[in-house]
Amino acid sequence: MEISALKEIASQVRRDILRMVHAVNSGHPGGSLGCTDYLTALYFELMNRKEGFDMNAQNEDVFFLSNGHISPLFYSILARAGYFPVDELASFRKLNTRLQGHPTTHEHLPGIRMASGSLGQGLSVACGAAIAKKSSNDSNLVYVLMGDGEVQEGQVWEGAQFAAHHKLDNIIAAIDWNGQQIDGPTEKVMANLDLKAKFQSFGWETYDMNGNDMADIVAIIGRAKSAVGNGKPKIILMKTAMGAGVDFMMNDHQWHGVAPNDKQLADALAQLPETLGDY
Repeated sequence: MEISALKEIASQVRRDILRMVHAVNSGHPGGSLGCTDYLTALYFELMNRKEGFDMNAQNEDVFFLSNGHISPLFYSILARAGYFPVDELASFRKLNTRLQGHPTTHEHLPGIRMASGSLGQGLSVACGAAIAKKSSNDSNLVYVLMGDGEVQEGQVWEGAQFAAHHKLDNIIAAIDWNGQQIDGPTEKVMANLDLKAKFQSFGWETYDMNGNDMADIVAIIGRAKSAVGNGKPKIILMKTAMGAGVDFMMNDHQWHGVAPNDKQLADALAQLPETLGDY
């Protein structure tokens, strides 16, 4: 798919995110907007996906969302990619619906393979899936997305050590490195220090990427894919802007978990072309 086409999808996904959280005055728009380009490229260009959905994910790539609070992004991507009807996005965060505030598996929503939102667990799940694929001679890949505030969790580093020890070179992980978390800048809450040096010391291959540049995303993830088989898990340090695509939301941690009001929604949507049709 052309870069321009991916950008058009990303614009519509951003519109979906804003409208979803506004409709229920609840949700997490900041990180969702920041990671939109990454997940658009993954699902519409880079991942090997097959028709239909099953939990085993054999003979296809698999993705795990660890920072589950950016569920509006994930739901929009899945719907736009055909996993469930786009008009179901209108049920976001409503009682007795499949699109809960954090993704859950008991709702049996196609595309969701793990419950997430309790931070720090996604990399561990990815390790299990990566071992399963190697054990069954499945050459497809395992992707996982984490937040930079999330990697303050100790379980992340247990997973990092486990992946390197078992040479899980079929994992391509990414960190949404926007420097913001719910309580403020990560450097003030709990500094992550040198993430690249830390992962390299754990035996990972590291990549730097502009997570809001579609061409760079396609190129860097392509490089990571070409290195599969070298015995090292891969981590992409993805620089993004929280709230990317909406000028008044960008780089402001206040938008981590606050919905726009009516005027803010209108101002935001005016910056984002409607390319695929609103739900």
